[in-house]
Amino acid sequence: MRIFVTGATGFIGSALIPKLIEAGHSVLGLTRSEPGAEALRAAGVDVLHGNIEDLDSLREGASKADGTIHLAFNHDFSQFQKNCEDDHKAILAMGEVLLGSSRPFVMTSGTAIAANIDGKPSTEDGPTLSWNPRAASEAAVKELTARGLNATVVRLPQVHDTRKQGLVPYVTAVAREKGVSAYIGDGSNRWPAAHISDVARLYHLAFEKAEPGAIFHAVDEEGVSMKAIAEALGRGLKVPVISIKPEEADAHFGWLGRFAVHDMPSSSVLTQQNLNWTPTGPGLITDLDGMDYTQPPF
Repeated sequence: MRIFVTGATGFIGSALIPKLIEAGHSVLGLTRSEPGAEALRAAGVDVLHGNIEDLDSLREGASKADGTIHLAFNHDFSQFQKNCEDDHKAILAMGEVLLGSSRPFVMTSGTAIAANIDGKPSTEDGPTLSWNPRAASEAAVKELTARGLNATVVRLPQVHDTRKQGLVPYVTAVAREKGVSAYIGDGSNRWPAAHISDVARLYHLAFEKAEPGAIFHAVDEEGVSMKAIAEALGRGLKVPVISIKPEEADAHFGWLGRFAVHDMPSSSVLTQQNLNWTPTGPGLITDLDGMDYTQPPF
């Protein structure tokens, strides 16, 4: 099949595309830059110039493929609301093109959208949080699926290797700037995580076994405590590890404060059963301990 991939040159896209090609698919990759286009061509990928705010480029890509995997998202989380609004528009643009066909559409969301009840890990079939603006993207997919779109949602945790780790590089940057690695309160709030190799494999499975309306959690570790993350960063940066009060979170972490205090463990039991997917990659703390802290965190 010919698969249109947004975010083709990104962290997950760069890991996923070789798996798709190895499986016999061809890929049409979206990129905004010529260096990105050169990298895609070198990987055996056809190039479409555009970006997630260029809705015509998204419509063109979706119309030229047998299915679409939507990975692109603006990771400047200081403007998270706008980024989510752009994502919502992008999903509607591609989804409208794919309506009336059986072509798979795999979109990306986050496990942080899912609600935790009584401290238990969120699940694929559980309620979602209304405060998270990314909920609009999932709502759009649900509406389009009801109209006949063959859409699947993959929710991401902290996707990691020894170079990147979801939101953790922003925590690293704060620790580097402040000279201390901080957690909030007793640091028991948790973030789920999965290695990039496992996440790429899950997207491949989700595309090939597409089920309209399915929601998958790309989660290996249900919840890594913020204290454990702060301690790993303290070891790597060789800075003190401290606890701060909840009311100090915004002053210390800035826009990240809302996330840094959030307890959001997440389960992938249903995903593993439905896709026969078993994560095998290293854990988040292992990758943080293996990171080169002499390099910038992005």
